[in-house]
Amino acid sequence: MEAKNTTDGVLHVGIDLGTSRSSISASDGQKVVVDSYVGWPVDMVAVKVLKKKILIGEQALKNRVMLDLHRPLERGLIKEGSDKDLQAVREIIGYLLKRAGVKSGREVRAVIGVPAEAMRVNKQQLRNVLSGLVDSLMIVSEPFAVAYGLDALLHALIIDIGAGTADFCVMKGRFPTDEDQRTLTQAGDSVDEQLGKFISASHPDVTFSEHMVREWKEKYAFVGKPQGHIKVMAPVQGKPTEIDITAEIRAACESLLAPVTETMIEFLAKVEPEYQADVRNHIVLTGGSALIRGLGETLELALDEYGGGSVRRVEDPVFVGSDGGLAIALDAPAKDWDKLPAKR
Repeated sequence: MEAKNTTDGVLHVGIDLGTSRSSISASDGQKVVVDSYVGWPVDMVAVKVLKKKILIGEQALKNRVMLDLHRPLERGLIKEGSDKDLQAVREIIGYLLKRAGVKSGREVRAVIGVPAEAMRVNKQQLRNVLSGLVDSLMIVSEPFAVAYGLDALLHALIIDIGAGTADFCVMKGRFPTDEDQRTLTQAGDSVDEQLGKFISASHPDVTFSEHMVREWKEKYAFVGKPQGHIKVMAPVQGKPTEIDITAEIRAACESLLAPVTETMIEFLAKVEPEYQADVRNHIVLTGGSALIRGLGETLELALDEYGGGSVRRVEDPVFVGSDGGLAIALDAPAKDWDKLPAKR
């Protein structure tokens, strides 16, 4: 989507606040993505080594042994009960706005995408977090933002599988209602959890971290027939050892198939009968976990017994949500914006 330059001095931005990665697309053409991690040095030694009071994104991950590390979003929601997690979300959004070139004194209108079922419980929390960072706010569901940015607004089904949630939204040429959307918690993080359990069961002497598991999943994820053996290096009693995790990767990734397929079919069945064929042939698969090799083709095969269909995978899902949020921001009338307290 081509960014529009505004002439009224207002900067419009779309923000995709993700469990694993967060991104921003601004009306002046700036785009930034960051890993959704924030860390504070644990003691004076860490401060002396790092020479920073706070680290965000890849730098926080890289130096995590010296940090009080927070991944503040869980299943698409801000974790409850921790002021540090609220502060971490604010730091992530502030980082994105700064990297996108937001200058002091400039009016900013932000559209933020959240999981479909998070809107009811997360709105006030996000409003509080963003107070003082932006002037006007609109919170929308992530799959709706994707649909808007791709102009898939009529007779389309969006399946957005990220790290924390898998979100479904059927588009009917209007704002989606609660009945048009659903959130599942089976997504990338649940695949990581399953993969760790499977590896531990098959290779009990191997030691690994959750970050290693996530890296292996992101590099090798697939469903269906493997294209070859997947071998990785991991320590066994301190000795680097090659292990084969082909079966474990496949089993972990295929744990998504049943819930995602069942929800897809359920949504299609609820579409008005005369439009079901149109929607079956306009299914958009996006999100980081949509990059699992073979996932789109497997979902498409599941449609055969229902008359066939087409699942189109978004090739580069990094900015598709924030681009959609920006498109909404540029089109939204004044009455749709929630004004926030003035910036401090």
